[in-house]
Amino acid sequence: MKNSPAVFFVLILVVIAKYNLSFTKKELVFEEVNGVVAVEAEHFYKQKKTTKRKWYLQSSSTSADVQPDKDGNHAADACGSAYMEILPDTRITHDDSLVHGVNFTNSPGTMAVLDYKVYFNTTGKYYVWVRTHTSGSEDNGIHVGIDGKWPETGQRMQFWGNSPKWQWQSRQRTGEVHTGVEKLIYLNIDKPGLHTISFSMREDGFEFDKWVMEKEFTKPEGDGPEEKRKK
Repeated sequence: MKNSPAVFFVLILVVIAKYNLSFTKKELVFEEVNGVVAVEAEHFYKQKKTTKRKWYLQSSSTSADVQPDKDGNHAADACGSAYMEILPDTRITHDDSLVHGVNFTNSPGTMAVLDYKVYFNTTGKYYVWVRTHTSGSEDNGIHVGIDGKWPETGQRMQFWGNSPKWQWQSRQRTGEVHTGVEKLIYLNIDKPGLHTISFSMREDGFEFDKWVMEKEFTKPEGDGPEEKRKK
């Protein structure tokens, strides 16, 4: 008896889930509406710079088979029951060794980069919020950039460590305030149209659930605004 096309399709999905494969999702374009755009982290269209660290999908039905990953799976309370995590995670606290260019980088855009396509109708300054789960004081940093550039206002996005649940934050780590200062993380949209928003690793083990850009500095609640794809 010959297998049907449906059976082969299911087998392909199983292989993708098991080995954490992904295809380029060129059709994923999100839209800013009324000064707000919201996107779930797993809805990226391209990943790059993955030689030493990589973003992996964690969901309520599967966990990435990459070790070490000591803090387990937190998909139960994530938006859409899924999130992205940078693995392997070799530095969780100050007691763990810091290796520049391996488990930490202060140079944005150089390691584990996720790209998202967004159509902006409105120009101006947009604050960036990220929803993350931090199990330690060294799993809580990321960078954000636009159109292949990494402005100072998108570097060293910082979050409170050892949070028992998912949290929304928009803070930048400074020399004076290591826990981060509000209203310093933002991107400027200088012209309407299609732009690429990117997030890159600062610390491995970072857990990334969802991100929001908005013109008003208003902390999202719960799962945050609903994401809207451009039709």
